[in-house]
Order: sequence, then C-alpha cells, then structure tokens
Amino acid sequence: MDNKIDGSPERATSTTDSSSLHKSESEKYILDRVDHATVRRAVLKMDLTLLPVMTIFYLLSFLDRANIGNARVAGLQKSLHMTDRQYQIAVTTTYVPYILAELPANLLLRKIGPNYVMPTILTLWGIIVILQGFVTSFHGLVVARAFLGLMEGPMFPGIVLYLSGFYTRAELSLRIAYFFSAASLSGAFSGLLAAAIVNMNGVGNKPGWSWIFIIEGIFSVLVGVISFYLVPATPKDSRFLSEDQKQIITQRLERDRPFVNPLDKFSLSQVLSSLRSPQVIIIFIIYFMGGTNLYGLALFLPSIVNQLGFSPNHTQLLSVGPFAVGFVVTIFVAYLSDRFKSRSIPLAGICVLAVAGYSITLASTNKHLSYAALYLMVPGVYGPTPMVAAWLSNNSEPYYRRATSIALGFVATNTGGILSTWRYPSKEGPKFHKTTIMNLTFALSIMALTLLNALILIRSNKQKKLRRAEILAPYVTEKEPDGGLRAWVELGDEHPDFRYVL
Repeated sequence: MDNKIDGSPERATSTTDSSSLHKSESEKYILDRVDHATVRRAVLKMDLTLLPVMTIFYLLSFLDRANIGNARVAGLQKSLHMTDRQYQIAVTTTYVPYILAELPANLLLRKIGPNYVMPTILTLWGIIVILQGFVTSFHGLVVARAFLGLMEGPMFPGIVLYLSGFYTRAELSLRIAYFFSAASLSGAFSGLLAAAIVNMNGVGNKPGWSWIFIIEGIFSVLVGVISFYLVPATPKDSRFLSEDQKQIITQRLERDRPFVNPLDKFSLSQVLSSLRSPQVIIIFIIYFMGGTNLYGLALFLPSIVNQLGFSPNHTQLLSVGPFAVGFVVTIFVAYLSDRFKSRSIPLAGICVLAVAGYSITLASTNKHLSYAALYLMVPGVYGPTPMVAAWLSNNSEPYYRRATSIALGFVATNTGGILSTWRYPSKEGPKFHKTTIMNLTFALSIMALTLLNALILIRSNKQKKLRRAEILAPYVTEKEPDGGLRAWVELGDEHPDFRYVL
C-alpha cells in the first residue's frame, strides 16, 4: 500500500525547477544547503506564529455559533417564548447562508487575500453576536442567526485552504487538528464561560443568556481587530520569519506541490473536475454524516445532559469533560495520522469510539452511564474531522480544484448540521432513541466508506502508473517529454506522477 505523503510527487523536480529559473542560484538551492534542524526551526516558528491565530479563529467561530445551546439552558427559549420548533428554526437559519457562503468565499480567498478576509469576517460576526444578546423576539433571533451564518461560513474551509498553502501534505492533518481541536475545546470552554456568565443575570436589566452572547461577542471583535496585524497572506509575507526561513518554507511547498505556479489560474473546468471526482463524492457523503453527528453534539450536548436530570448550572460544568477529552484525542489521532502517513486506517479506527458511545446510550438505563457514553461519542465524532479535511486537501490539486473540494466538504458538513437541528426534540430526550440509531448508522457507514475510498485510491494509483505514457501524451513536447508544468496544472491530481494519499 503506497502511503506516500512525505515529499514531492515523482518527477516533480524538473517541473518545479522550470518554474524557478528566474531565481538566483543561491536562492534556488537554499533548501539543499541547510540541515534538517534549520528546516525544523523554520517550520516551528511558522507553527508558533500561525497556528495559535487560526486556532483562536476557529475556537471563536464554533463558540459563537454553538453557544446558543448554553443560552437555551440559561433560559433563552423561555425568555423569548419560543416553542421547540421555533428554536430549531432559529438554529437551522444559521446554516443556510453559512452553506451558501462557503464555496464563493473559498474561490475568492486568494484574490482578495486571506489577510483581509479572515480578520474582517471575524470582526463582523463578533458584532452580530453582541447584537444577538439584545434580541427580544423569535424573529429578531432568526435575523441575527442568519447574518451570523453568512459571516462564519467562510472561516473553516478558508482556514483549511489557507494552511494548505503553508504546510506540506504530510504535515497538514496535525495542523488542522491543532485548530479544529478548538471545536471540542470550545465546547468545554463554552460550558465554563456560561456557568460564570449566567451569574450576571439581571445586570443592566438583562438576563444571563444575553450576557453569554454579549461578553463572547466583544471578545471576538477584539481578536478580529488585532488579527489584521497577525495574518500573513502567504509564507513570504510573514512578519515573523526571516528571509532565509521564508525561502525554505516556499521551496518545501514547491517540492511537495508542483502547482505553486502563476499558471494555476481560476477556471470553471477545475471546479467541475472536483464535482466529478469519486473520492470527493465519497468524502462529501462522509462529511454529511460526520457533520450531522458532530453538530448534534455541539448544539445539543448541554440539553442532553440537562435532560438526564442534572441542574442547569451543573449541566454547564458537566458539559466540559467530554469536550476536553475530545480535544486531547483529536490531537493524538491526527499526530498518528501524520506520523504513520495514513488517513484511512486511523479515520476508520477512531469511529469505533463513536460506535461504542452510541451503542452504550441505546443500551443504558442509568443516567450516569449515559453521561459516561458522551466521553466516547465526542472524541469519536470530533476526532475524524481533521483527517478527513487533510485527506481531501492532500488529494485535490491544483489550487482551485482544492479550494472547490474543501468548500464542498464543508457544505456537506453543514448540511448535516441542518439535519441535526431537527433530530433532538425535547419530548424524545434524554435518550433520543431514533436519533441515536441514526447516528450509530452514520458512524458505521463512515467506517465503510473510508475503506471504500482507500480501495478506489489504491486502484487509481495503480492505473496512473500503468497508463503514464497514455495520460501524458497530449502534453508531451520535444523540450518537455514529461509534459512539463502544463501537464501538472491541467491534470492536477490526475497527473500520473501524483500519488493519492491513502
């Protein structure tokens, strides 16, 4: 089984060199002249200056979207005189503009510049979250949630696409895990914050749930404004890397991906090729099922714990533990995925935790055992996401095909989020028997589809090797017998020398 994700695709050196002829010899070969420790220091500095910012971005994204679950426990639904159906509508409204914004935003990210896009949308959604604390009716909440979704939609796929322009394919899963683990961390953080903030009930004649939105929104605005200084558009624009380190990072990317080239322009054919790719379609389905399970826990775990019979304030604190465990497991499994250069095996393996958690929930008649099952469900549902995101990014080239694939993946995730909002009516709690069966089925299906995708990619790698000359024939010239850059850019991940990650 060829799990190569640790270096450049075969024969990529000549095409990369042809795009670098304008460089001086000393600049061109800096990566060959430095030792491994120097390269590691450059990557470490990039990690320390880039990943904390992206992690805070996503933590705030998830926190500001999912804190409505904590606000509900703190009295939001009762205060606004909403029925269960109206609450579900308010939550669902977030996802419609969220989904619609993802693909256009990803396609525009390079043109506008991530250093402008991400800080701007964070600042704007922080303002919206603050205003959410002042709503006095169901209709006002729906409007606020719609605008919140519109602003937050571009963030997750945008960060994945952004990081793929800074890290090699072999490094990406762990880096995605670092920032995505903020999702599970935000679940823990949200519970702690809510438990503290609800004590402000009555301050300024506002209920505690209002202050959850106001305080957390203010923090998002402050981070958004500061981040205009912290987010570089590309590695070459980093304020923290030295010139030599910028060259090292850039040349590592050129060796890993022969697509870092001006010829890589937007075209509709790249978008359509992503839509036709079997591996993208399979991961789209995986994302949908995983998103249904993930958002179900993100939005309703506090309500599930509350309905098990715990008090509202006790519920906020008990919500912390499962998400904290999810944070640790997500990082660990992503590390293993990068360390052993495999996506499919750890992805299928981590789903076993979700299967066990949902099975215990179905069989349990004890509230403490049902609560304990959440410690399996949360890591089993949150843990796969970084590997799925990295797998999709690893196997989609060039840039705009990758941008499309990543965005489509998150469209599927958030479509699953819409489904999840309608699967937890209060009258069916705390077991939510039908929904738990659905979630268990989805977890098992993700395992099966993961293995199917791996088999398809194995076959594709073999076919490309056998048909190399035939595939490259339309691009061969006397000067470039291997098709050169034109073959790489037009064929993308279908190039015979590009090995799909398994």
